[in-house]
Amino acid sequence: QAQFVESGGGLVQPGGSLRLSCAASGFSLDYYAIAWFRQAPGKGHEGVSCISLSDRSTYYADSVRGRFTISRDGAENTILLEMNNLKPEDTAVYYCAEVDFCAVVHGWIRNSGVDSWGEGTRVTVSS
Repeated sequence: QAQFVESGGGLVQPGGSLRLSCAASGFSLDYYAIAWFRQAPGKGHEGVSCISLSDRSTYYADSVRGRFTISRDGAENTILLEMNNLKPEDTAVYYCAEVDFCAVVHGWIRNSGVDSWGEGTRVTVSS
């Protein structure tokens, strides 16, 4: 399975913004559907956004739609997650991963085929 490195997390006040980056080395991300997941303390992994391989469609969990934007940066071979109007409930470790396909199920991005996780990047939203 492809390996990714997440970065860009940090401490931000409610209402603030962060941009997360998902990088890969040795292969092009253009050939993968990529999703961002997060894991808050005591909870499982939740899918928050996904960008498809075929038509570059984007998908969002209900809780982040309108606040988060996922995109591809082909020049840098990265997947970006722009997060605006952050809320304390967005606090979590964020991970990117290759998925078999993008889909929203019960308000969350489906975990389709992810069986391992990288180190992630921590996002803390607090005043």
